[in-house]
Amino acid sequence: MEVLADKLRPKTLEDIIGQEHLVGENKVLSNLVKNKHMFSIILYGKPGIGKTSIANAIANSLELDYRFFNATINNKQDFDIVIEEAKMYGGMLLIMDEIHRLNKDKQDLLLPYIESGLITLIGLTTSNPYHKINPAIRSRCQIFELHELSTDNIIKGLKKATKYLKDIEVSDDGYKFIATSSSGDFRSALNLLEVAYYATNDHKITIDVLKNIHSKPVFFHDNDEDGHYDALSALQKSIRGSDVDASLHYLARLIEAGDLDSIYRRLSVIVYEDIGLANSGLGPKLNAAINASELVGLPEARIPLGTIVTEMALSPKSNSAHIALDAALEDIRNGNTGNVPDNIKTSSPLYKYPHNYKNSWVKQNYMPKNLIGKKYYIPKNNKVENNMNKLHSEMKGEEK
Repeated sequence: MEVLADKLRPKTLEDIIGQEHLVGENKVLSNLVKNKHMFSIILYGKPGIGKTSIANAIANSLELDYRFFNATINNKQDFDIVIEEAKMYGGMLLIMDEIHRLNKDKQDLLLPYIESGLITLIGLTTSNPYHKINPAIRSRCQIFELHELSTDNIIKGLKKATKYLKDIEVSDDGYKFIATSSSGDFRSALNLLEVAYYATNDHKITIDVLKNIHSKPVFFHDNDEDGHYDALSALQKSIRGSDVDASLHYLARLIEAGDLDSIYRRLSVIVYEDIGLANSGLGPKLNAAINASELVGLPEARIPLGTIVTEMALSPKSNSAHIALDAALEDIRNGNTGNVPDNIKTSSPLYKYPHNYKNSWVKQNYMPKNLIGKKYYIPKNNKVENNMNKLHSEMKGEEK
């Protein structure tokens, strides 16, 4: 039986829900299709937000011969066949799901044909391609990030889907419940709508019907669609303010929404922006907690995340390092730079190698002439930075 998501599969880019920054009027993918020319690209973003739909719409609009592969399922023989087909047809569009899992043998097989243009690749992935995709493939593709779908995007798509469901009635609250509970995954929203339709005798979809099917608590966004980002902001401000209980509360809300990637990204900012030099060992510990969370998944991921967030909230705080860098960046952007001093230019005979001197330190100038004496780093008064500054002064033989 054909499911609702398949019936609603977009035929052209105009049918895509959301992603206006890529498929809107005069946007990059729309113009490529309009100009009947496609390059190898990688589309990445969360599940259910349109990656496969965009790829299929491009293939349909350009009337290209194409094959749909999965990097982990299709074997080397499948790749040999598609290359021979490409030679026969004079070109082939290859849509590849989970491209971040493409192994080296398959990469080596495809690369020369992507390079020559015989194979045009559209790679699909939920992983950040800058971290997870081999540079050899990445360098031959333009990379486009898909944005999370808003509640309005999903409701618009749901209303379009109802024409395939005879005599259906959905309340406004019902639409909002489905859209919000899907966490931005349109495919998930369609599945919930379809289950609710067939789970009722009169096909009237209400909040009560939906709650009987989907019992997970839902946090409705506010009218400006900022609810999710407000929770992330509240998490950061609570950790920065050393309020452990509030930090755990907002972490719990984000975990319940199921968006682990946003939690990882925000915590990675917090550990360096707000804790920084006051507890520099927390950065690697956070990475370990994220890796553990990825390994075990939900619901167990809550355990390492709860542990690290508690430690981050209790930790001493310092923003001195990133404030110092921001001050340096401001000088660069304002043209306040100057030439690199002669003594530290490449292969300079004037350079004094610090390791040849006591305490691995020797007095010499490192700053451009017009910035000599400039201070970017202003230490915070905490145990770690006080000790670091004391050791720094002792190294230079200064009295403290």
